Amino acid sequence: MKNRYWLSLCLMLVMVGICGLVIAQAQPPQQPKQSPPSPANKTPQPQKKEQTLPETQDPQQGPIVTTNVRLPITAIDKDTNRFVTNLKQEDIEIYEDKVKQKIESFKISPLPLDIAVLMDTSNSVKPKLKFEKEAAISFIETVLKSRNDRALFISFDSEVELHQDFTNRLDLLSQAINKVKAQGETRLYDAVYRVCEEKMFASPGRRRAMVVITDGEDTASDRTLKEAIELAQRSETTVFIISTKAGGFFGVQAGQVDSKEDKVLKRLAEDTGGRAFFTGNVLELERSFSAIATELRSQYIAVYEPSNENFDGKFRKIEVRLPGRKDLKIRTKDGYTAVRSTVRAGLK
Repeated sequence: MKNRYWLSLCLMLVMVGICGLVIAQAQPPQQPKQSPPSPANKTPQPQKKEQTLPETQDPQQGPIVTTNVRLPITAIDKDTNRFVTNLKQEDIEIYEDKVKQKIESFKISPLPLDIAVLMDTSNSVKPKLKFEKEAAISFIETVLKSRNDRALFISFDSEVELHQDFTNRLDLLSQAINKVKAQGETRLYDAVYRVCEEKMFASPGRRRAMVVITDGEDTASDRTLKEAIELAQRSETTVFIISTKAGGFFGVQAGQVDSKEDKVLKRLAEDTGGRAFFTGNVLELERSFSAIATELRSQYIAVYEPSNENFDGKFRKIEVRLPGRKDLKIRTKDGYTAVRSTVRAGLK
């Protein structure tokens, strides 16, 4: 009897165990309790893949950005030699390396002027230094008509020296001009190059012009005429030359352009969209300055984005046409070198 009792108890325990196992297997596994998300244990979102520069590009230089070309343009009536200021955008066409460009804007420029006045103070101009000083002061008084216009004054001989940085104060500019003395050799090309490089790139939203007063012969520059012209073109600086070679000395006639030095000055001016004046007396000097001042007030600025976006360091020829105005002639720079611009501090 006792044995039957223990046998029944064992069978009952086995059945309970089996039922418990079946129930446990039938229930889904319990998920661990989730704690509220916190910034520290958030699942990181997938990162966007960074774009890499093309293999041909220097990573230190950053992406190449095409810069619009600003083109100072002067229109002149062939018969009267007067400046024409009523042209419209549809009147002109611009070609770069014979490819027609899309013009973004074309108008008489309202932008203020930055004018660099460069004076030759080498030994060769010592007999006419007084004439040059009068020329420089006269020009500044003639051209600085607006409070927003500025001029700087630099002398060049064996050195290129900044005497007065950009200002609209005539007294400071006159004082700086009157202090210079003649000495040393002539670094004309170096002076043009350094002023364009260190002063004319620095102020966007302004028009840039340069007036060089010299007797014409470079004797000591490290830079070449070609380099000076190219940088003036890239910095959108229009160069005007006042040659004092005549200046009442040595029987040279005013307006005469025949020597190698004269042709160099003419090229420096015309390739950048300016003009060269060969003056012999104060009256001619005043006329020259008046012509420069009037031209600067009559200049159009044409802006276009070059269709060729490759900064390959090559020279690009620019041509401006007036298809329906054969009575007019155009003066502008003849091109530019397609390189990335850099700015360097200096001339302090």
